[in-house]
Amino acid sequence: MTHLLDGDIAVVTAGVDLLAAAAEAQAADVTRVDWQPPMAGTGPDLVTVLGDPRRREANAEALRQVSGVRAMLVDVLPARDALGLDERSVLHAGPPIAWERASGPLRGALLGAAAFEGVVEDPEDAAALYASGAISLDPCHHHGAVGPMAGVVCASMWMWVIEDPQSGRRTYCSLNEGLGKVLRYGAYSAQVLDRLRWMSAVLGPALQAAVRAHGPIDVTAILAQMVQMGDEAHNRNRAGTLMLLRDLAPALVSSGLPPADLAEVFAFVGGNDHFFLNLAMPACKLALDAARGIPGSTMVVAMCRNGTDFGVQVAGTGDEWFTGPALVPEGLYLGDYGPEDANPDIGDSAITETCGLGGFAMAAAPAIVRFVGGTVGDALANTRRMYEITLGEHPAFAVPVLDFRGTPLGIDVTKVVRTGVLPQINTGMAGKVAGTGQVGAGLVTPPADIFPKALRALAERV
Repeated sequence: MTHLLDGDIAVVTAGVDLLAAAAEAQAADVTRVDWQPPMAGTGPDLVTVLGDPRRREANAEALRQVSGVRAMLVDVLPARDALGLDERSVLHAGPPIAWERASGPLRGALLGAAAFEGVVEDPEDAAALYASGAISLDPCHHHGAVGPMAGVVCASMWMWVIEDPQSGRRTYCSLNEGLGKVLRYGAYSAQVLDRLRWMSAVLGPALQAAVRAHGPIDVTAILAQMVQMGDEAHNRNRAGTLMLLRDLAPALVSSGLPPADLAEVFAFVGGNDHFFLNLAMPACKLALDAARGIPGSTMVVAMCRNGTDFGVQVAGTGDEWFTGPALVPEGLYLGDYGPEDANPDIGDSAITETCGLGGFAMAAAPAIVRFVGGTVGDALANTRRMYEITLGEHPAFAVPVLDFRGTPLGIDVTKVVRTGVLPQINTGMAGKVAGTGQVGAGLVTPPADIFPKALRALAERV
């Protein structure tokens, strides 16, 4: 003790800045630890859940299940065949919501879907059908599917079919339309509907023929490669899209498709850097669904938004939704658009972050900051911070700049509540007025209050 003050003093502080500031004023070497108490009011539930004797093994099993899934592209089918939809059944992104509470972009996509399906001629006429329940609404997640942005799926849309060969489980996602004024961003002009009709008449059947001729394609392997090639599989999918096109090109060429149609298919897929997103999403859902229903597990298995609410589901609480108000992303805007034009967060695509990709893998895709905002340093920091709230690392998704460390995997409700660190999501932004389309891209988190709700449900099950 007598030698304590013989050398230079180094001080480590946590919590409020008062001690750190006082030490720095005396020229001490101060290291500030970013610490805060658990979220307010969560103490008793934290004690209960952390003391659950099932928790450690349950979470280890959840990680094993998610990491062990191999997602294979096995088919492309119309939603009426894949999901059993008819023209009066429509799916949407996010947790359940009724027409009355639907956001502008979700309403726009729903109106467009009804016109595309031929239920109405004028999209505006569909509003009364949704309001009365004549057209039913249900979340994509309730049908083993996911959808980006508004995530609207109707019977005539073609779906990727992803399968885990070990279990036979399948998940589904629609084909990606591209960026800008597209249905998933809430646009429903004649141009949007014409594109959907071409996708239904030409693109879907062409991809079906190519996938069936080629045989199963390992989507998990493509995801692993693209993370090492500068993609993060949410808002940057350039490498993934081109690898998919490489695999399907020979079968497309030999499919017998008319040359003009073939040229259109190649131009459409090759010119849409987001095309692979709609394969990454169902692959992630397929993996995460393997952890559903594990008693005692605190792992988040779904994060999604419908433009009004943000919802999560947890492995240990079954299909129960925990929801709160979706937040408006912060980022970069297109043209003259600004924050006043943006709708709150929307889409099922946060399933990528839930599986260790997207915002959790931004360190692997530093160029993403040119699309969503921030700096390369921010991208690295985002990934590093996500390790604080996850149970482990994904063995297949290695980040080169982090010495090939696996991406953060397995959002842990207890760690989020204890640290106050929220999952980081990168996302596109839809205009809040129906029909607008995309207005930008940025970064967002879930609302903090949904995690104490999930923690309470876990505590009640101990």
